[in-house]
Amino acid sequence: MNECYYDKRMDFFYNRTKTDTADEWTGPQLIGVLCFGTFFCLFIFISNSLVIAAVVKNKRFHFPFYYLLANLAAADFFAGIAYVFLMFNTGPVSKTLTVNRWFLRQGLLDTSLTASLVNLLVIAVERHMSIMRMKIHSNLTKKRVTFLIISIWAIAIFMGAVPTLGWNCLCDITVCSSLAPIYSRSYLVFWSVLNLVVFFIMVVVYIRIYMYVQRKTNVLSSHTSGSISRRRTPVKLMKTVMTVLGAFVVCWTPGLVVLLLDGLNCTDCGIQHVKRWFLLLALLNSVMNPIIYSYKDDEMWATMKRMICCSSEDKSQERRSSRIPSTVLCRSTDISGHYIEDGIIQGTICGKGDLGEKGNS
Repeated sequence: MNECYYDKRMDFFYNRTKTDTADEWTGPQLIGVLCFGTFFCLFIFISNSLVIAAVVKNKRFHFPFYYLLANLAAADFFAGIAYVFLMFNTGPVSKTLTVNRWFLRQGLLDTSLTASLVNLLVIAVERHMSIMRMKIHSNLTKKRVTFLIISIWAIAIFMGAVPTLGWNCLCDITVCSSLAPIYSRSYLVFWSVLNLVVFFIMVVVYIRIYMYVQRKTNVLSSHTSGSISRRRTPVKLMKTVMTVLGAFVVCWTPGLVVLLLDGLNCTDCGIQHVKRWFLLLALLNSVMNPIIYSYKDDEMWATMKRMICCSSEDKSQERRSSRIPSTVLCRSTDISGHYIEDGIIQGTICGKGDLGEKGNS
């Protein structure tokens, strides 16, 4: 019967697997990494909070697609929490961690990845349901969307807890991996292959849907006289989703490939030298998504800008309230957004007046 090592600290496993713990992450290098990580984590928290708030505030976003997009932003927000926890439990601190604390550190990262991945998969199903019927939004009810979101997080938490539940090498240290010294190599192979396969499936599905939309849109445009904005909206939503998916695949694939190589016990692949850079690349994914939402969706950007503007004006109003007791300092005027259903171009900026309109590209 194999001996189990639940009571050991992580230095025992790091030393046994000859894992290159971050002993050199001291002094200026460690400070630089912490400053870099802190800046991006703050951006992740603020920007993804704005995305969620925009979906809640703007009634034009009260559709299944945008609810799932907000949940993806919540997954990115959760990823920021996981990275903060990682920053304060990495480097020289890694060797001092207990087994349970190390499981928590990695479980948070695995949960955030799974939440994003499953959410993108559900969005693919939602897009398929709506696009194949040439509708902008699917007929999913709020109850079903709520159930899907709860299911996404249940799956994510379960997958993040799988190693803790028993798929580890604490009772058979001969199969321990190098990058994750208390994860068994078989688990790393399973985890990385599963995610890479799902990546491939989603990319194929989205390409097929996009080609279908383009073909149908071209056919319908020559036989209908409907709004150009209305015909282009499904294509624009698909471009947004495909950009998000593309960024996700690019940022996470290198790290998953490295885990796969470690699971296959590739000792000559130099994975120790690139693991930190690929982790930072994965962190950038949570930074990129809010930028993609605001860049690809004029209405999302207008809503986020309006919230920031109104917040700033509210603070000014408080400071000037004793001098201007009854002046309205923030009023809504329609500019540069768009109604999804009728193609009318509208938006709002606080306290700026009517600045005109622009066409929908």
